[in-house]
Amino acid sequence: MPNKTAKTAGKAAGSKATASKVAAKTAPKAPVPAPKAAVKPVAAAKPVAAAKPMAAAPRVEEKKVLTQRQGFKTNEFVVYPAHGVGQILAIEEQEIAGAKLELFVINFIKDKMTLRVPTAKVANVGMRKLSDPALVKKALETLKGRARVKRTMWSRRAQEYEAKINSGDIVAIAEVVRDLYRSESQPEQSYSERQLYEAALDRLSREIAVVQHSTETEAVKEIEAQLAKSPRRGAKAEAGTEADGEADGDVDETDEADGDNTAVKDEAA
Repeated sequence: MPNKTAKTAGKAAGSKATASKVAAKTAPKAPVPAPKAAVKPVAAAKPVAAAKPMAAAPRVEEKKVLTQRQGFKTNEFVVYPAHGVGQILAIEEQEIAGAKLELFVINFIKDKMTLRVPTAKVANVGMRKLSDPALVKKALETLKGRARVKRTMWSRRAQEYEAKINSGDIVAIAEVVRDLYRSESQPEQSYSERQLYEAALDRLSREIAVVQHSTETEAVKEIEAQLAKSPRRGAKAEAGTEADGEADGDVDETDEADGDNTAVKDEAA
């Protein structure tokens, strides 16, 4: 009996051990805790710097469109004494040596030339507006007068004629045309005389054409028609007025033997 009891107790103990092993296998495993990440010390917050003001974008200057200065405006015809009638194409600004300068851009179509004149210098250079119709009429009346030629050397007279042409005065230019004009019945002009006459005729006809809204050819015809009315253009009229030329100290252009050397009239004759 005691042996059976011992065997039974042993079996019971073995069964308990087996049960405990089975229980251990079937029991749910406890979750393995994940390794904790190392916690970095939080650095002290830096003070936020004040936002820098944004740099202003470079300012683009708008180009001013100038249309009028010193009483002159674009597309207007003007008289520039040294070159005659021209047209203002634009008024522009240029920077020269760091300084801004306003300029008139003047085009001379016949001469195929463009000139830039500072707006502040128009008075100094003598630039002017076109003559009014009344002044043009006076210039045309001047052409009908008697040619007045001083008793001086041709070189000096040539300088005076050139100064009148470049003065920009339409009446003074008409005087040069009147004094240097030669009709078919008069002796032929010298080369220097012809040059001055053509320069004066060109200046006069161009201004008259623009003022009267006609062509230069028509203006030249009108000028020549007025010159033909002069009392000294015909051979018959010349004989009758010779004494008048001596009385007032003038001599007719036909008294010159050569255009470059003035023949001094013999007072005794």
